[in-house]
Amino acid sequence: MRTVLSVIVPAYNEEETIVEILEKVNAVNISGLGVKKEIIVVDDGSSDSTNKILKKRRDLYTKLVRKKNGGKGSAIRRGIKEINGDFFIIQDSDLEYDPEEYSKLLKPLIAGKADAVYGNRFKKASNKWKIPHHYFGNKILSLIISVLYFRNIGDMETCYKCVNSDVIKSIKLRENGFRIEPEITAKLIKKGCRIMEVPINYSPRSFEEGKKINWRDGIKAFFAIVKYRFTD
Repeated sequence: MRTVLSVIVPAYNEEETIVEILEKVNAVNISGLGVKKEIIVVDDGSSDSTNKILKKRRDLYTKLVRKKNGGKGSAIRRGIKEINGDFFIIQDSDLEYDPEEYSKLLKPLIAGKADAVYGNRFKKASNKWKIPHHYFGNKILSLIISVLYFRNIGDMETCYKCVNSDVIKSIKLRENGFRIEPEITAKLIKKGCRIMEVPINYSPRSFEEGKKINWRDGIKAFFAIVKYRFTD
């Protein structure tokens, strides 16, 4: 029986990029690893043409879920309820992350060397960050989680977290917004999961290009790191 990778694509007002990213996800070839894909798009209450476009292009995904706007975390939690694969990965619907990296993330999982594999954006010197405080903010948050949880995590905020589906389903996730990222990492660590990191390409977009995360989300992430260190 072939292994399945469940790709969750949370989308909110991504009419400019949603087709292109889904075409990229469909095009990536992981059959050489004995893996096929299921693609679950979660439209988080988009107010632009995202949902309209998705309904026209049903060939680009396995399942479409439409929900009221609740934030990235709520979209991911909703998507996890739909997955049928052996492994799952989050794919942001912008063009910052390259699906061609899937094989690199999957190999340690298939080999049984890890329970979760993170794509580390800092391990590639060629990656250019358009917003300097995002670079330093991500570095600081990763350092804080490493210190508080006694595990060296180089890029905690990365979108590319490829995780064993049984593991992610066994974790109770609560966050609705961007704090889902530290929550996943905190709970994987506390569960004793083996987390491996591999270098990935990263092409960040600017605020003018639609970047949604800001410094306030960094503050919220900090408090989430502290919160989940001492509570579930």
